[in-house]
Amino acid sequence: MEKLEQRIKNLEEQMEDIQRNMAQDQLSMVVFSGDLDRMLAAFIIAVGASAMYEKVVMFFTFWGIPAMRDIKKHVKKADAMASMFDKMLPKGSTKLKLSQMHMAGLGTRMMKGLMKKKGVMSLEDLMKAAADYGVEIVICEMSMDLMGFSLEELIDYPNITLGGVAKFLQEAGDSKVTLFI
Repeated sequence: MEKLEQRIKNLEEQMEDIQRNMAQDQLSMVVFSGDLDRMLAAFIIAVGASAMYEKVVMFFTFWGIPAMRDIKKHVKKADAMASMFDKMLPKGSTKLKLSQMHMAGLGTRMMKGLMKKKGVMSLEDLMKAAADYGVEIVICEMSMDLMGFSLEELIDYPNITLGGVAKFLQEAGDSKVTLFI
């Protein structure tokens, strides 16, 4: 009987370990690209996933960050490199270009027009929906620092924070699904 009780205790401990290490009901996504079509895909997936998963976390790094800048906010840059990034990179979601067939802006305008005609949500509407559905956004602190951006120049989004690779890895480690866009 003692052997059986010890075996049951061991099995219970193993089950606790398994439950502790199980993936959570969440999706984690790295948003690396700042191209309009890829940003649309990221937010379409995030909004759709918010209906399926308890938690959706988007980790914006490098070229994905400029889409989160607010076109109306002007922040003085600390140095020449930060000023260059500020001028060279798009400021806000409305300034993003297609990754293919941009054609000096014609392709982007055509795609936006076609989306409107077909009733497809704009990137700005998808971003608002993501906020409404509780999608969390983590902005890479190192990328922000490298490019000279600050939290003050980002859009007003209810679930936005700064974090590093450790924050992403923690979230991804707990996720059922992890994507890179």
